[in-house]
Amino acid sequence: MADPLRLGIAGLGTVGAGVVKIVRRKAKLIEARAGRPVTISAVSARTRDKDRGVSLSGYDWEDDPVALARRDDVDLLVELMGGSDGPAKAATEAALEAGKDVVTANKAMLALHGPDLARAAESRGRVLRFEAAVAGAIPVVKALTEGLAGNEIDRVLGVMNGTCNYILTRMESAGLSYETVFDEANQLGFLEADPTLDVGGIDAGHKLALLAAIAYGVRVPFDEVELEGIERVSIDDIRRARDLGFRIKLLGVARMTGRGLEARMSPCLVRADTPLGQLEGPTNMCVLEGDESGQIVLRGAGAGEGPTASAVMSDVIDIARGTRVSTFGVPADQLGTVSMARSATPAPYYLRMELMDKPGALARIATVLGEAGISIDRMRQYGHEADTAPVLIVTHRCARDALDRALAAMPETGVLATEPVALRIETV
Repeated sequence: MADPLRLGIAGLGTVGAGVVKIVRRKAKLIEARAGRPVTISAVSARTRDKDRGVSLSGYDWEDDPVALARRDDVDLLVELMGGSDGPAKAATEAALEAGKDVVTANKAMLALHGPDLARAAESRGRVLRFEAAVAGAIPVVKALTEGLAGNEIDRVLGVMNGTCNYILTRMESAGLSYETVFDEANQLGFLEADPTLDVGGIDAGHKLALLAAIAYGVRVPFDEVELEGIERVSIDDIRRARDLGFRIKLLGVARMTGRGLEARMSPCLVRADTPLGQLEGPTNMCVLEGDESGQIVLRGAGAGEGPTASAVMSDVIDIARGTRVSTFGVPADQLGTVSMARSATPAPYYLRMELMDKPGALARIATVLGEAGISIDRMRQYGHEADTAPVLIVTHRCARDALDRALAAMPETGVLATEPVALRIETV
């Protein structure tokens, strides 16, 4: 019988405990599929005596995750602590320096340091795998690095944060305000300790940066990824979008353009009859478009103990089988540098604004749009509210730069009662 693959698990939160449960409960299944036993030698976490719903008996304990990473009886470090730097990064570096493979679910660390960590792994003949860092149980990393390896990738897009999708779909189905559903999501435990990571698009932006790096073979500077959260999406926007046959999603999009890599995470309108438009609740969906494969749609649970632990184990079992794949699909020293292009691809836009109830107010807005080279596809004016009139405009395809010029000029018309809301309409 082949020697066991011995794990050291750093981090015993929801996902770490889930991995321990799978290894304990499914030992025979894992051995049959991996071709060798997978065992746990030692674990590490901040608190030793916490009830995690699974026995840790039989495993050595290390208070220091770096010491765990360096143990002689650990072949593979499973890093599940989180955080872009600090103990997670130190333990990962220590494991690689000691000649061990690493599996991680740490999207923040990889979005900021992934190429350097990948180079450290590959220079020692080791692998760094991260299926669990993107979209939970959905095997999107493997789809890009393996299943679609023979394709030029035209576009990567998707809903990559289940909390935001829950908030937006709950607002629509229950007719509730953003603030009310935000509090509800917080009480249900859906939000990160720092909610801005979720609703501000940062968590999903990390995932998009990783997928873009694989899809286009480049180092993605995370600080240049466009990020816009869902905080400004109102129930009025959701209702107006629905009237037009759309739904609002926090959507990540990456594509290579003639001006460079376009990578943005922002609220967008998508047609209600598309797979993305029909996505409900705390679920993720990734859409991959290859020149040979066409469109591939992957849907599934994007977070939680079972789904994320499942993704961790997929990497562990691959390593146990002897599968060696470059972290980003190509050797780290071959990752290219890239210029970032802000919203380079033209698109139609949804505009909502409150205009003062003055003669010619709408004509002045139309003039500003026209002067920026933007034509109007559809326009609706809803019932007056006191001294203002809600107006909805859908533009034809235009460049974001042109729209920004128009938005900057609108206050000079003297007819705006509120700041306009502008949302991109993404074709899927």
